[in-house]
Amino acid sequence: MNPIFFLLIELLEIYKWIVIAAVIVSWLIVFNVINTYNNFVRSLLHMLSALTEPVFRRVRKFLPPMGGLDLSPIIVFVIIITLQYTIGWISARYGI
Repeated sequence: MNPIFFLLIELLEIYKWIVIAAVIVSWLIVFNVINTYNNFVRSLLHMLSALTEPVFRRVRKFLPPMGGLDLSPIIVFVIIITLQYTIGWISARYGI
């Protein structure tokens, strides 16, 4: 496999875990499990938001509002998996 394709797949994998972490932290905040007044939690939330919100915002432009349910992380997750599969397929198919 081409090192560039391998790097792209791994970066997408890291971003996939960042999306999962952002979703879990948001659930923990909503269910009042963690306190947002804690400095560490606030900085973690700010970092995750800075990494995920630009992508989520673009997806939300195309999704209609679903009440209190935000489907943008699921759509982003599916897009990431599709990109990883496509990059791997192109690399294997064309020997790149």
